[in-house]
Amino acid sequence: MNDETFLWYDFETFGADPRRDRPAQFAARRTDSELTPIGEPEMIYCRPADDVLPQPMACLITGITPQLAREKGLPENRFAARIFRLMSEPGTCSVGFNNFRFDDEVARHLFWRNFIDPYEREWANGNSRFDLIDLMRLARAVRPEGIQWPDYEDGRPSFRLEDLAAANGMDTSQAHDALADVDATIAMARLVKTQQPRLWTWALGLRNRESVNRLLEQEEPLLHASSRFPALPGRGVAPILPLGRHPGIASQWLVWNLNVDPTPFLDLDTEALADRYWTPSADLPEGIERVPLKLVRNNRCPMLAPMNVLGKARAAELAIDVDALEPRARLLRQHPEFRERLAAMFAGGGGRPDDSDPELDLYGGFPPRADRPVIQRVHQLEGPELAGMDAPFQDERLNELLFRYRARLWPETLSDTESERWESHRRKRLVEDPDLGSIRLAEYGQTLKALMDERPDKADILRQLAEWPNELGLAFEPEVWQQPRKP
Repeated sequence: MNDETFLWYDFETFGADPRRDRPAQFAARRTDSELTPIGEPEMIYCRPADDVLPQPMACLITGITPQLAREKGLPENRFAARIFRLMSEPGTCSVGFNNFRFDDEVARHLFWRNFIDPYEREWANGNSRFDLIDLMRLARAVRPEGIQWPDYEDGRPSFRLEDLAAANGMDTSQAHDALADVDATIAMARLVKTQQPRLWTWALGLRNRESVNRLLEQEEPLLHASSRFPALPGRGVAPILPLGRHPGIASQWLVWNLNVDPTPFLDLDTEALADRYWTPSADLPEGIERVPLKLVRNNRCPMLAPMNVLGKARAAELAIDVDALEPRARLLRQHPEFRERLAAMFAGGGGRPDDSDPELDLYGGFPPRADRPVIQRVHQLEGPELAGMDAPFQDERLNELLFRYRARLWPETLSDTESERWESHRRKRLVEDPDLGSIRLAEYGQTLKALMDERPDKADILRQLAEWPNELGLAFEPEVWQQPRKP
C-alpha cells in the first residue's frame, strides 16, 4: 500500500529469555517506504516487577540497572499499551533485527501479561512484520555485491548487527542501546535496498503468506536462508524441498534439506524417524545422522528464493551440489509413504511447550470468545475496581494473570490472604522453582560474586545489582544469599 510505514524497533531486556525475562527499554523509529524518517523516535523504559530478578550479565551489556529502569520507567501495563499503539497504527510493518526469534516474542509475552491481544498488531488494518536478519543471510548468499560481509576468525560469517554495521562504516559506539540498534538496523536495510533493490522488493513480498504458500505448493527445490542451517560451509542457506503442510498447524510446512541424501532414511519407521529428529545431533550415537527436516512458517516471512538465483559456481561456494538436487527431490516425490511417516511425527500438535505457569503459556491456546469482552474491560479499570473482579474468566490462565497484574501494579489492593498468596508466588519464582524465572536468588548471588572479580570496571553497576534484592525485600549479606524474609 502507498501509505505503508515501517516501525523499526528494538527491546533491551534484563535477560536472554523472551518468555521469562522482562523488557528494560524499548526504542522505535518510524519511516516511510523509502526509509526516510517520519517524526521523532520513541524511547521508553519499563519499571521492573518485584517478582523477577535481572540477569547480571544483561545489565552489564546494556548498562541498564533495575534502579535506572525503576526511576525512568513506566509501569508495565502503560509501557505495553504505548508500544501496542505504535505497532497498531494502520499500515504499519514492524521491523527489527532477529525480532522473529526474540523481540517479537518479548512483545507477545509482554502483551499477554497485560491483557493486550498478542497478535492483532501483526495483521490487522493492513499491518505486517518483517525481520532483517534472514534477509542479510539471503543477500550474502545470492546478491553480496555492494555490502561488506564480516567473518569470525574461524571463517564463519557473522550476522551480528554490530559486526555488520562496523564492517560497513557505521558508528557502533552505542551498540546495545535500543535506539542506536534501531538506527543501525535502518542503515543496514537502506544499504540492501540501495545496492540490491530487486532483492529488497522480493523479500518484502514474502510477508504475504499466500505468496509463500504459492512457492511451497510447487514442491520444487528452493533456496532457504535460516539460522537453523550451519554457518559453514553453507553460510546459513540451504536448498530445500517442500514436503507438505504440518498436519496440525496450517501455517507451517515441512521441508527437507536437499544437501542431505534421503536414501538412508527411507526405510525408517515413524518412531525411528522421530527419535532421530527430536534428539539433538550432539546426543545421537556416532555415525547416526539427524533427520534433516525443517519447519517453514508462512507467517514469519521466510526467506525463500528459486534455485536459479544461484549460478553453479556460487552454489559450489555454498557447498550446494546442484546436480544432486533434482535426483534427491525426485526420490522424495516417489516415496509418498515416507513423507506420510515424516508428517506423522507431528500429528500430536507440534511439540509446543507444555507450561503450567500461565505467564509462560501464551501458546497454550486462544482464550474463549466469552472472555474477550472481559479482557477489554480490564483496561478500563484501576486497582480497586479490579479487586472486585473475582475470577471473571472462563480461561483459568487469565484469572491467575489478572491476580498477578493487580498484585504488581496495585499491591495496596491486596487483602491479607492475597498478600500471602503473592509472597508465596514471589518466593517460588525468586528462590525455589528453577523453571519459573530465568535466574534464582542463589544463582544471582553466585553470578554477581564471579563478576565482581572478573569485571572491576563495572563496579558501579554490580553494586546496584547487589543492592537490588534488598530493595525487593530479600535478605542479603555481601557473602551470603539467604531465603526471603517472612512477609
